[in-house]
Amino acid sequence: MHELKLKLDSSDKAKIFKMHKKEGDSVKKDEAIFEIETDKNNIQISADIGGIIESINVNEGDEVQADTVLALINEEKEASSDEKDSENKTEEEMVYKEEPGSKTVEEVKTSGKINEGGKFDIAILGAGPGGYVAAIKAAQLGAKVALVEKDKPGGTCLNRGCIPTKALVRSAEVYRILNGAEQYGCSIDGISFDWKKIQKRKDRVVNKLVGGIYHLLDSDNIELFNGKGTLVSPDTIEIEDNITLNADNIIIATGSESASLPIEGADLPGVIDSRMALELKELPEKMVIIGGGVIGLEFAFIFAAFGVEVTVVEYLDCVVNICDTEICQEITRIGREKGIRIITGARVNKISRGMDDSYSVSFEKNGNEEFVSADQILMAVGRKPLLTGIDADKLGLELNERGQGIKVNEKMETSMPGLYAIGDVTNKIQLAHVASHQGIVAVKNIMGEECEMDYNAVPSAIFTDPEIGEVGICEEQAKKDGFEVNTGRFPFAANGKALTVGSGEGFIKIVTEKETNRIIGASIIGVHATDLLAELTLAIKNKLSAEEVAETIHAHPTTAEVIHEAALDVGGRALHYKR
Repeated sequence: MHELKLKLDSSDKAKIFKMHKKEGDSVKKDEAIFEIETDKNNIQISADIGGIIESINVNEGDEVQADTVLALINEEKEASSDEKDSENKTEEEMVYKEEPGSKTVEEVKTSGKINEGGKFDIAILGAGPGGYVAAIKAAQLGAKVALVEKDKPGGTCLNRGCIPTKALVRSAEVYRILNGAEQYGCSIDGISFDWKKIQKRKDRVVNKLVGGIYHLLDSDNIELFNGKGTLVSPDTIEIEDNITLNADNIIIATGSESASLPIEGADLPGVIDSRMALELKELPEKMVIIGGGVIGLEFAFIFAAFGVEVTVVEYLDCVVNICDTEICQEITRIGREKGIRIITGARVNKISRGMDDSYSVSFEKNGNEEFVSADQILMAVGRKPLLTGIDADKLGLELNERGQGIKVNEKMETSMPGLYAIGDVTNKIQLAHVASHQGIVAVKNIMGEECEMDYNAVPSAIFTDPEIGEVGICEEQAKKDGFEVNTGRFPFAANGKALTVGSGEGFIKIVTEKETNRIIGASIIGVHATDLLAELTLAIKNKLSAEEVAETIHAHPTTAEVIHEAALDVGGRALHYKR
């Protein structure tokens, strides 16, 4: 008889929120049995073996602690065969089948609640980081909220972007540390990695966060409808042409999708996008990544860390060209040192498939045609606004110049009264945290609080190895904008904490307006760069000077000291660095 125990931190308590099975039921491995509620989120408790539930030792509403035996499962042969079948499914397919707070289209039809004239204060089309945050904020302000999502909440960022890639980044980091254990005085034999286990960990992280969102939506009484929504008017959303939602105000938060290029051979089976890259069942020996932007470069460092021979082909003269030139040069140098082949100033002309299922990418560089071969091609040329379910012409909805994204003002209002748009679909700045803040701004304006977006202090985080963080405007852009500037620099090689963790690569650069010494931009490449951004974002937002930052005591030893030293260096007074 197998005991199904509650696995929590010893200090945590939980409440049995929902029971999906009863005594005598057959259960497969990884099939949900309980839903528990903690202070942090909702968690699915699934069977760790297949079998028959012999007994259930708790009831809905019970408070339980770590290591509580929730149920006894009697393993049997028939269940064991089901268990093998379940192993072929991804964790994403096996969890959150009954989402708290979520109503399927079929359930809405049966209840008839909406068709009986129910009306919402705010309806939101899309439950990504913009949509679900807007929904929670609206509920906090007292609005009756409907949220429509064809997939799971969290959008691309949580399910197919930011979070899963960061889980892979962490696995790559751990593998790198293990391989370099000797430099820390440690010896480890037989170091290897299991790609399937790495993928499963990634899925567990994603599913836990998705469960947390369901819990938040349920706690705030937000009506979540699972189905494809179509905007038919500024106050009406139809879900799969059967259910109609009416609202005083609607927020469009449909996000974006992977872009592609009209390259011959781009539709070949070996050509994948970022979503498919996250679902690879095994790693290729060689990969060509078309596009050296944020997405392409993050994947390049991930795959290279696990031994894939990676080539990045970029059309522009530098990778991650949104960054400060010195940052671009530094990450290119480091990438090449880590075995990544980076080719810039190259136009891809064609992708061909060989007899042995290998692929060849032909590109033009300096007037010459060149080739690079691979087992798989990753198309990473950016993202474009997703307007599915939104007929702008029919609605009379104004788009941005060149028809890329929905046009909005600083209050996130579209050209139509009562209709707002946030996130990637506006094509302003395609970052999850921008979408979330835009959602808050939109909701505040709907609820009568005057509020406008401020894009002057938007941090940008890139998870290469080492990380890159930027906020405000870089030195080159500041000069183009007519600023007279001073800069302060400091290398991570002179930072005690960076050296103790074995990461002395990179530097920080702070840009100030010369007359006032006010900080207007900062660029960092190095360990913890993305975490260090918060202080500099706050400084730019509040128009702080380099002196004000320099006069702030920074804890020692921490990587945050690079900010202190760079602020001092603006005036040529760095303590631990001489130019």
